[in-house]
Amino acid sequence: MDRTITKAERMQAMKRTAVKYAIAIVAVAIAVWGVYSWSRSSVKASDLKFSTVTRGDIETTVSASARIEPSTEEIITSPISSRIIEVYHRPGDVVEAGTPLMKLDIENARTDYEKKLDALAVDRLKLEQLHANIRTKLSDLEMRIKVARMKVKRLEAELAGERYLDSIGSGTTDRVREAEFALNSDVLSLAQLEKQYENEKAVSETEIKVCQLNIEISEREIGLLQRTLTDAEIRSPRRATITEISDKIGSQIASGQQLAVVADLSHYKIVAEAADGYANRISQGCRTHMRLKGYDIDGTIVNIAPTATNGLISFTVRPDCDSLEVMRPGLKGDIHVNSGISKDVLRIDNAPFYNQPGTYSVYVRNGDVIERRNIQLGAANYDYIEVISGLTEGEQIVTNDLSRYQGTKTIKLKQ
Repeated sequence: MDRTITKAERMQAMKRTAVKYAIAIVAVAIAVWGVYSWSRSSVKASDLKFSTVTRGDIETTVSASARIEPSTEEIITSPISSRIIEVYHRPGDVVEAGTPLMKLDIENARTDYEKKLDALAVDRLKLEQLHANIRTKLSDLEMRIKVARMKVKRLEAELAGERYLDSIGSGTTDRVREAEFALNSDVLSLAQLEKQYENEKAVSETEIKVCQLNIEISEREIGLLQRTLTDAEIRSPRRATITEISDKIGSQIASGQQLAVVADLSHYKIVAEAADGYANRISQGCRTHMRLKGYDIDGTIVNIAPTATNGLISFTVRPDCDSLEVMRPGLKGDIHVNSGISKDVLRIDNAPFYNQPGTYSVYVRNGDVIERRNIQLGAANYDYIEVISGLTEGEQIVTNDLSRYQGTKTIKLKQ
């Protein structure tokens, strides 16, 4: 016959059932964790890129960041404070030398120019007037000197006559003295007139020079204003491409403010920056190599900045071919400066993880596993990196990014 199940028995049965479910869940979790752990510590060999350690020569280089710039670029600024009235071109337009780019309001500058012209005309008239006054004054003095000289000659003759008469007893000593006094007096008057003439001539020459100097100053100011008016027409200085231009019509601009930038986009240069620690390995004349969008661009360093800024030295490279279609202003990339040759050294293929000489943690293949190892790398070029220590010839390293396995020393290789 059926027996009634007590409450305690029911509770005991429920506990046994819960324990069974818990054991099953734990077993599943352990299995899932095992599969997950195995997947995290293994990787398909076909998904990895390996580089084999070889022995050979490396043409060592210094790596630097570089950007492409036009070989010639000119900033056009406003010579006056004004406002933009019209804009004739847009960025990207190719213009010839002398082509107007925009029109500025130059009425105030033109008014100043015309005032200077009027002032110059007045100065020139003053100079002519001064010349006329000087000629009149000097001519009057010359005439007075001539009269004085004639009078001196007459008095000299009278003195000679009185002395003759006195010698034959027909004259008197008093008359001779009177004649001598009159002659001496006129001689002094003549000397005074001649001195006055020289002084007036010197003063006149100085006044003329002052007037001429004022005229020259005015002419230079007018020439400067004329050039300013010409520059205010804002024309292209050469055949070039407009890369920037101010196009806000009616906007106020200050003297010296940038209005446009024109560049020769048919020829380019490379401007690069490298860590100042490489300063002793970079010199004018060094050969360089840059890979840009699949193109190899070789060049020569033609200029090095004399000072370092923020721990970087900058230098300019002249490409062997400066008109490649792949070149565009502002494009950036890495450039390598050839600094020497290391012969018969261990080397690996250049890999993305390398940025400068130092210690690197990489995975090295060992049969069906890869093992993490610290190695010392030296100089590099586009193709190879020098191995200082940590690897032997024939070993293989992984060049892929395995940062997700950080902390895992050994990873299995799946076929």
